[in-house]
This record gives sequence, structure tokens and C-alpha cells, in this order.
Amino acid sequence: MKRSNTQTLKEAINSYFKAMGIDKKLKEIRLVESWEDIVGITIAKSTRGIYIKNSVLYLKINSSIIRHELLMIREGLIKRVNEKAGEQLINRIVIN
Repeated sequence: MKRSNTQTLKEAINSYFKAMGIDKKLKEIRLVESWEDIVGITIAKSTRGIYIKNSVLYLKINSSIIRHELLMIREGLIKRVNEKAGEQLINRIVIN
């Protein structure tokens, strides 16, 4: 007997998450967890807080030099973060 409507476990789980509306939140969590891969170890070590709310990435940076650098490259950072996520998750970055 051949089944025509088969899918992998990963596909089934992703479909379930999408149906429940939690797929975006999972992508946001993965993005926060991969912060070091996006910006590098030096900036990641200076990041004291990071979270996403309403498509805004909030960063708490403890180094004024790194904070200034991130402010200068904010638009490029938004692009890089969204590329890592695979979709438009972040519209704005707030750096404190």
C-alpha cells in the first residue's frame, strides 16, 4: 500500500507550529541564540541583554565603543539578522 500524503516528522512538526502560530516565536528564539554567529564573539561578549518584541530587536551593550559601532552599522545589522532568520523578522534595532 502506497501513501500519497506522507511527510517527514520535521515537516509535520513545522506544520503544527505554523498552525498554532508559534513558528515566528521559535525563529526569534533561534535568532537570539545565534547572536554570536551573527556578530562575532567580541560583540556577543559585550551584549548583556537581547530580546525581540514586536519585530524590534532590543540590545543592552555594556561597552560604549561597541554600542557606537553597532549604531553606525544598524541598517546592515538588520539585513544580516534577517538573512540569518530566513525572513523579515526584525524591522528596527534599539541599542542601549
